[in-house]
Amino acid sequence: MNWFVTFSGFGIALGLIAAIGAQNAHVLRQGIAGHQVGVSVAVCIILDTVLMSAGVYGMGAIIELWPPFESVTRIGGALFLIGFGAMCFRSAFKNQALGGEGRVIESFWPALWTIVGVSLLNPHVYLDTLVFIGSLGAQYGPEDQFSFAVGAVSASWVWFLSLGYGARLLRPTFENPKAWTILDVGIGLVMWSIALTLLL
Repeated sequence: MNWFVTFSGFGIALGLIAAIGAQNAHVLRQGIAGHQVGVSVAVCIILDTVLMSAGVYGMGAIIELWPPFESVTRIGGALFLIGFGAMCFRSAFKNQALGGEGRVIESFWPALWTIVGVSLLNPHVYLDTLVFIGSLGAQYGPEDQFSFAVGAVSASWVWFLSLGYGARLLRPTFENPKAWTILDVGIGLVMWSIALTLLL
């Protein structure tokens, strides 16, 4: 296990997952209300695990067929990180809070299909997991690919378990616009530092 690669995968994935979006907003609302938190968190974790793993090992096969793809994905990944970081900084300056308002689902099956829809109908989930994380992970050898995948998947587990079950404790914090500003700035800095590492 290469812990440096593991922490790199963890940092990249956490930065992507923690970005404010429909999936996080839904899990946060369910967590604050205390309804169907388990199924909401479990679906997010399972989908991320499958998609990230498929991306890391699937992209490796593509690189074997076309070696220049590695350089293309490395530079493309760096450019994506720069753009993603810029969006985080832009979001930070909007100074908006994400509250717990919105529809809360109390029954199991509606909660299950809602989180599946919120997750899989979002095109960014495929860009982040299959394409972006997969492309970065595929640049490593077989052993380091495993380390990268473990780090990326662990980030999903840590984030969604914390968001879902810690939502009630975090509610006063995340209703404060300054909390989201700090989070977005932190994510932006992480993304830019990783982009610099890729380019150098």
